[in-house]
Amino acid sequence: MLLAVERVALLRHVDIFARTPGRVLAGIAHVLEEVDFSAGATLMEAGAVEDWLFILVEGEVEVVRPDRRLRLYAGSVVGEMEVLDSRPRSATITAVTPVRAFRLSRDAFDEAVRMRPEIALGVIGELIAKLRETHERTG
Repeated sequence: MLLAVERVALLRHVDIFARTPGRVLAGIAHVLEEVDFSAGATLMEAGAVEDWLFILVEGEVEVVRPDRRLRLYAGSVVGEMEVLDSRPRSATITAVTPVRAFRLSRDAFDEAVRMRPEIALGVIGELIAKLRETHERTG
């Protein structure tokens, strides 16, 4: 299990938290649940309704949607759209290698955004980047 200071250091490299002060990251670090997945394990299933996101700490995952597949690595966030809109998962996410991740609940995420609105700006930036990437692929 990682120490709080190690969790904060890892969060500093996650785009959605890039503008967040260390003391706020320390608060977020305390509510993160550390989870491990073996290669081949499913982190999220398309169609499931869940109230958390994952921040990938180590490893590689594959995101599978009906229209595409992509790989994500440490520092990536998955499940943020569903945390924002409470709709079913849009993709199945499977561990390609052993994965360590932080799980952040919707309630903890909402509280963090209330405390530090710049986190919402980070999420918006990430969603725009994903939208642009999709547009460029289909464009």
